[in-house]
Amino acid sequence: MSTMAKMLIMHHLPEVNDLPALERWFWQHHCPEVLHQAPWLTRYVMYRAVPAPTGAENFGYFNYRVHENWVRNPEERRGTNGCISMTVQPAPMRVIVAHIPAEPTEDFMGADMRYGEKTILRWVTVFRYPDGVSAEEGDDWYLKVHVPEVMQQPGLIRFFSHKAINNKQQSPLPHSAKLKPFFDDSGPLFFKQWHRVSELWYENSNGWVDSISKASLQYTKPAWAKQEQYPFLEPGNDFVSTFLLERPDQDMLRTFMPSYI
Repeated sequence: MSTMAKMLIMHHLPEVNDLPALERWFWQHHCPEVLHQAPWLTRYVMYRAVPAPTGAENFGYFNYRVHENWVRNPEERRGTNGCISMTVQPAPMRVIVAHIPAEPTEDFMGADMRYGEKTILRWVTVFRYPDGVSAEEGDDWYLKVHVPEVMQQPGLIRFFSHKAINNKQQSPLPHSAKLKPFFDDSGPLFFKQWHRVSELWYENSNGWVDSISKASLQYTKPAWAKQEQYPFLEPGNDFVSTFLLERPDQDMLRTFMPSYI
């Protein structure tokens, strides 16, 4: 399996009114500065989250953007020596960062689907097991018990998962006291160590609703569950998710457009 890794960054807008300012900041400042400071990136793409299906807002829905920063090796992190401080963002966002292998560590179903056979709505879920539950204990339930039950969802067409890479750094992003931060408050989830990123694909929003809200499937609750209902973790704290289409709206290394006009 390839050792290539990616840093998955998910953003949530507390105030949608800040969307124009943050979009301009990404295009004019942040993305060009990331490219300047990280010349070893092999892939740098951005997705816009699409509206959540009915009921999906209750699953820790992140409503704004997802970035994928790919590198050749999990140990490759942007350093700070020789850099100057990046332009501060103009409005607050909630942000999570997960370091994962670029290739999923498990592929459960749907690899036989060909391009063009079905439309695709990607449900990207990022979660961590509760404090006191090891990754091994959590994965024992997830892989052996939960995954086979999830695969019974009537609208599920693709399902795979990435076991997160343990980030040994205190900060999920390179940090130095010499540099001014480019954000004032990234929210309470920024420093969390996540255990898994899983993708569940449906043909459209109705496929998600039929599989999650309307399906009469019963999932086995783990002993360490923090709530009675699926996903058994606290949404917005231990479990966050978003919805993406199959292709990014920006590829920074190929078609980056630095300004609107």
